[in-house]
Amino acid sequence: MKILLAQQNYHIGNFEANTAKILEAIAAGKAAGADLVVCSELAVCGYPPRDFLEFNDFIEQAHAALDIIKAAADTIGVLVGCPSRNPEPKGKNLFNSAYLLYEKEIKGAAHKTLLPTYDIFDEYRYFEPAIAWNVLSFKGRKLAVTICEDIWNIGDDPLYRVCPMDELIGQQPDIMINLSASPFDYLHAAGRKDIVRQNVLKYRLPIVYCNTVGSQTEIVFDGGSLVMDAAGAIVAELPYFAEAMQLVDWEDGRMLSASAAADAQPNTTKIAATTEPTLTDASATTFGGNKGADYNIHEIHQALLLGIRDYFSKMGFTKAIVASSGGIDSAVVLALACEALGAAQVSALLLPSQYSTAHSVDDGVQLSVNLGNHYDIIPIKDVFETYEQALSPVFKDLPFNVAEENLQSRIRGAMVMALANKFGYILLNTSNKSELATGYGTLYGDMAGGLGVLGDLYKVQVYALARYINRHREIIPQNIIDKAPSAELRPGQKDSDSLPEYDVLDPILYQYIEGRKGPEEIIGMGFDRALVARILKLVNNNEYKRNQFCPIIRVSPKAFGIGRRVPIVGKYLS
Repeated sequence: MKILLAQQNYHIGNFEANTAKILEAIAAGKAAGADLVVCSELAVCGYPPRDFLEFNDFIEQAHAALDIIKAAADTIGVLVGCPSRNPEPKGKNLFNSAYLLYEKEIKGAAHKTLLPTYDIFDEYRYFEPAIAWNVLSFKGRKLAVTICEDIWNIGDDPLYRVCPMDELIGQQPDIMINLSASPFDYLHAAGRKDIVRQNVLKYRLPIVYCNTVGSQTEIVFDGGSLVMDAAGAIVAELPYFAEAMQLVDWEDGRMLSASAAADAQPNTTKIAATTEPTLTDASATTFGGNKGADYNIHEIHQALLLGIRDYFSKMGFTKAIVASSGGIDSAVVLALACEALGAAQVSALLLPSQYSTAHSVDDGVQLSVNLGNHYDIIPIKDVFETYEQALSPVFKDLPFNVAEENLQSRIRGAMVMALANKFGYILLNTSNKSELATGYGTLYGDMAGGLGVLGDLYKVQVYALARYINRHREIIPQNIIDKAPSAELRPGQKDSDSLPEYDVLDPILYQYIEGRKGPEEIIGMGFDRALVARILKLVNNNEYKRNQFCPIIRVSPKAFGIGRRVPIVGKYLS
């Protein structure tokens, strides 16, 4: 039997485009002589559809699209994810399902059993879990079809009380097939591969694992679909962060070979499968030694590019603007935006005040020259002084403080948003995770934007990413990387005036946010007690700011946003 994996980039609710992609995969499968095409979880409607699932019309459109796909599944089988209705009066109205289509008919369906309801996932809000499990028969073979989380309940500390494959294995299936929508984070890819292998070794069956690719607002799906033989050897591994198709030969329980799918027609997707890119030493990075985390800058770089690119393309946006300060964060965002969208589609706005250093302006200009993007310079000194004069009757003779500092940031926010509105730009926010965690940002000022590009990267990771961007040539001026970070809102200001050095701050933040460790646990790792107390209080007291922030491209295992639900008025550690 020949099986075609279709690793594709779907668009939530765009049934026409999603159906067209699936039909392309079917055409490619037919041209390659495939018996079965495997698509990913909820491919018909896109994942995660969230509250769209509560609209009857949305489900009707999904089923209408499924009918079109079914008509194309005449001489070839198709496994495709789509929501289905629960016919029973009890329970949720929908299942998260995988349909087996063949001979223009629905030959069977498998419903998802394990519904993740943690971090970014909220599936039990919408779906009823399966309570019966049956293999799907196709061309004399028994297919054990599962959906994403269904294969993750394995190991010494399972999250769920039931395991679908434990139920299916008694029916003597010939192969496991998993339709997945497994998101990227910089600790996840290796663990995902291990989970797939654990299933193979436990059940002594080969597996076809088809993951989706693409970005849906803040969530990035990295692909990396896999085929393993019954011994746990990888027969095929599809690219990361790219659409691809892969044809696999399977016979009598053995995976015989793998090859890229041939074109069936001019617009058919054809991307040769490759292994994970070879990485330079600079790509594998850690911060804080054993107090921090290992991460791969190449993967983060690719995830952010995909996140920017898909956000713009799926929203119908074309042009971006970045408030360029001559600092490291805005420099990295500008470089990423130009790479993702093209320099011609990106504009930079430099907004120096009387406290901005000349080299910051020069560095910002040189960055845009290196990138080839348009830039404008609008000094805000006169605007700021006008505000000071207008406020002087109320401010009286009170000393300069954070009010005047934030006023500069809000003037810049108003200026850059004015250009965004006038010329149809989307403002890319440049705040990093260290700043967002500690409240080192101004609401309605530098926290403005339509998409947070660096909001899930700590400051030390931003520096590592800058060095990676410069791996072939100097794009970000070296002075931007070398100089001490500063908001430049008063004379001689440095970030370290208000915050600990980032190589000390970031590992503590990581252990609290990603590691979910309490203060005593973090102190026990060797950190200063008073410093830990101060930092954790900053994190908790600034939840109200983060609650008003724009969507953040998620690259870590615990990002600010929908995956971290902390009370704003909670008393814990505050």
